[in-house]
Amino acid sequence: MPQYMTVGHLLRQLQDLDPDLPIRLAVNPDFPFTHYVGTDVVLQDGKAFIPDDGQEDYLPTSVSDALAWS
Repeated sequence: MPQYMTVGHLLRQLQDLDPDLPIRLAVNPDFPFTHYVGTDVVLQDGKAFIPDDGQEDYLPTSVSDALAWS
């Protein structure tokens, strides 16, 4: 996986998933929480920005393990 995600990379990763599957952001390995993904996409300076939309809960340990954060 490239360090810098592109729209194409993200689309390929998501294309075979159930379109009704919720998405969360895994944030900060030192204090792991899940965050909601915002619905707005802002295009600025040749980049697409997707905001978080608030914190949901602690990141499950199994996800931290899969990300090699623990």
